[in-house]
Amino acid sequence: MSAQKAAGNRRPLLKGSILVVVLLVISAFLLSACSRVSTQPDEVVLHYAGGTFEAIKFEKCINPSSGATLLGPGDRGFSYPFGQRTFDFSGADDAESKPLSVVSKDNVEMTVSGVATFTLNTDCRTLQTFHEKIGLKFGAYHEDGESSGWRRMLNIYLRVPLDRAMDAASQEFEWRGLFNDPKVKQSWEARVGELAREFIKETSGGDYFCNQNYAGSGQCGDISLTIQKPEPPDVLVDALASEQAAKAENVAQTQRNAKVRTEIESIKDLVKVLGPQGAVLWQAIQKGQVSVVPVPQGSNLNITPPQGR
Repeated sequence: MSAQKAAGNRRPLLKGSILVVVLLVISAFLLSACSRVSTQPDEVVLHYAGGTFEAIKFEKCINPSSGATLLGPGDRGFSYPFGQRTFDFSGADDAESKPLSVVSKDNVEMTVSGVATFTLNTDCRTLQTFHEKIGLKFGAYHEDGESSGWRRMLNIYLRVPLDRAMDAASQEFEWRGLFNDPKVKQSWEARVGELAREFIKETSGGDYFCNQNYAGSGQCGDISLTIQKPEPPDVLVDALASEQAAKAENVAQTQRNAKVRTEIESIKDLVKVLGPQGAVLWQAIQKGQVSVVPVPQGSNLNITPPQGR
């Protein structure tokens, strides 16, 4: 076989080898561009497909505790919390917010601290709507833990309507009752819960924040509020304490006056029976100021008054 013929036979083999190499390179590139997602028990991931050369569209929800799911080139997963979460407005170092300010019916500004406990609505379609409407705008999805965007989102969609609900409810009660009357506080809490439910849904535009026991399906329910009694300014607390102390002193003085009046009536009765001198002597005997010594009949007894009396 001539060298020319042998070279001609090698060309198809060379082209095939080059094609195989190119395909392997492309496959390696595609595989390297892919990613895998697995979810924790307290995590839901929204899978979006697409990228540079195609429209981005929602694919599916990856439920909690799911094994590795392959995401294609350009695909992306957005992680959101599954299960109970809190919004803390106590003002503590790690709280999401400082205490909220309210104004009572009688125009006293008071502060309220507490915790709202809730579960993000992770029904797949609802969560997709939340992500596209709110989550993307604030960057509220989690990346290596809770994001600052999540906190910003809560301050808009939980703190603001909660503040509004508490302020509106407080306008129906006077500050003394809110601060000092358990029955008034109970009525106020019920009113806050009623208004908060309305204002949170109105602000967010959907049932995105559910009851703490919500499990991803069924009724969403309402968030749970644990709130402390409203605290008025210290000057009013001190004034209230002084007022209560004065009332207690008045009660004590009334009791002392009643005791004195009783004693006076008793003395008047003694005077009627024993005469003025007899009454004085009786009082002295009762107080131990005079000793009574029995004297045998017919005996001679000299009594010497004690010195200094």
